[in-house]
Amino acid sequence: MVVMKVKFPFEKRVRLAQGLWLLSWMACICSSITFTLGCFLKTELHRRSEVMDNTNIHAVPNTLMVVGLACLGINYFAGRICLDALEPARFPRWKGFMMPYFAISLFFAFLMLMSVILSYVMKGSLESSLKIGLKNGIRFYRDTDTPGRCFQKQTIDRLQMEFHCCGNNDFRDWFEVQWISNRYLDFSSKDVKDRIKSNVDGRYLVDGVPFSCCNPSSPRPCIQYQLTNNSLHYNYDYQTEELNIHIRGCREALVKYYMGMMNSIGAGVFSIFLVQMSVIVSVRYLQTSMEAVAGQENTEIETEGYLLERPLEETVNELKETVMKFLQLNQVQAVEGEQKAEEGEKPGTSGS
Repeated sequence: MVVMKVKFPFEKRVRLAQGLWLLSWMACICSSITFTLGCFLKTELHRRSEVMDNTNIHAVPNTLMVVGLACLGINYFAGRICLDALEPARFPRWKGFMMPYFAISLFFAFLMLMSVILSYVMKGSLESSLKIGLKNGIRFYRDTDTPGRCFQKQTIDRLQMEFHCCGNNDFRDWFEVQWISNRYLDFSSKDVKDRIKSNVDGRYLVDGVPFSCCNPSSPRPCIQYQLTNNSLHYNYDYQTEELNIHIRGCREALVKYYMGMMNSIGAGVFSIFLVQMSVIVSVRYLQTSMEAVAGQENTEIETEGYLLERPLEETVNELKETVMKFLQLNQVQAVEGEQKAEEGEKPGTSGS
């Protein structure tokens, strides 16, 4: 029993082929957009790679780029099928290519859907990546003379100014690291010596933050040092002076930025996924309706198109059986190959 059967008179088949031709080219444009979105997201993630610890989050842009390129070829192929459907004598040449076409199309449509899902569920991976990356970035902030870390200070400063943030979780993260290079410390100063001695690890720690944490909207000159000492600053209370420096941590700011970007891209790609599925379904109807025309003298007869020749459960079971037979055949061939190899080695062994 066929599933979702539709009758197609000659005029309706022609309109289906013409409409599908336009839809396939629109899907080609959508595939190009998918590839472009993947490249854009990849570039944005690469810009902040110095403050990210792993590459798991690159799964989304990588998948989008692969799917975009693959669907571009798939939809071009669908356009060619539609043109030949307008000339019934040429359509039978596609018969052997249709099943591989549907298998490949559904596979990449599934990947597109997976990229949409990943764009919404990658928040945890993104947070953990930024947590470690920003922690290392703050720790290496002072290493402007160390090869490989020369631009770490510049990266963190630009990041904090661009996203109006400070530290990893908040500004107190700067109190736990020595972010001032030894090159700019006067070790003959009593204050410097006392601070270094007071620390178990021999680091110069201050309750201050870099200039990039300063909020330009503050009505008073920025207070960077002795942030928690109210007595050193006139008319100052660090618990209420929210405008003095940026309060929000950079991890929160970056997670919000990237998740907003990926969620928007996910919504757009889901729309493209619906277009892609429309192409696949339409090609299937066109294929099954044109099969009845093959070998007929009168090509203007009414035909029937359908999505599945059997119910979904039977189709899935048949597909499973085909895959299992294919796997078993490969296993048998592999075993036979090993046995032949062993038989070939035995005469040589006895002869020696």
